[in-house]
Amino acid sequence: MHRRPLLELLSRYEDRNPNENECVARIRELVRNHSDCFARDCLPGHVTASAWIVSSDHQRFLLTHHRKLERWLQLGGHADGDPDVHAVALREAQEESGMQGFDWVDGSGGDAAPVPLDVDVHVIPARKHEPVHEHHDVRFLLVARAGQDLAVSDESHALEWFAWERLESDFGEQSLVRMGRKARALLGV
Repeated sequence: MHRRPLLELLSRYEDRNPNENECVARIRELVRNHSDCFARDCLPGHVTASAWIVSSDHQRFLLTHHRKLERWLQLGGHADGDPDVHAVALREAQEESGMQGFDWVDGSGGDAAPVPLDVDVHVIPARKHEPVHEHHDVRFLLVARAGQDLAVSDESHALEWFAWERLESDFGEQSLVRMGRKARALLGV
């Protein structure tokens, strides 16, 4: 079953984050009940993947000012049928940042299988030909290799590196603050 790897990944995540079982259960329910959960036309929602990107010296994090949603977010997007959320997060990070070189950081403690940094279910407002729907987002931590230039994609207005000190003062969105706190804890910064 093409959904089994994601269900296993969610189980590993839940084992390490038992206080987040409600969110994991919502994603698991979508994945189990919708064979097309990786397609963007799956409703009431679909699986997405994203990356919290940190600079090579671990001193800054990268956000994109999303063109459609008009706010600062981590880089990521639709799976577009790809059940490998790990690969989707990397592809989106590369496409939306212009950088190609990243190193993975996860909370697996050396396990061979990756563990996401975070998971989240959030509502995407209706626009033109899209009804209100949910993104069931699986999020990974990436460290950008040094010496790469940023290139803004068509999906955003801007890309910007931010100092950690700005996380809680400048970004009130709970999921961004949560990801940033988790990343700092994993990196020890």
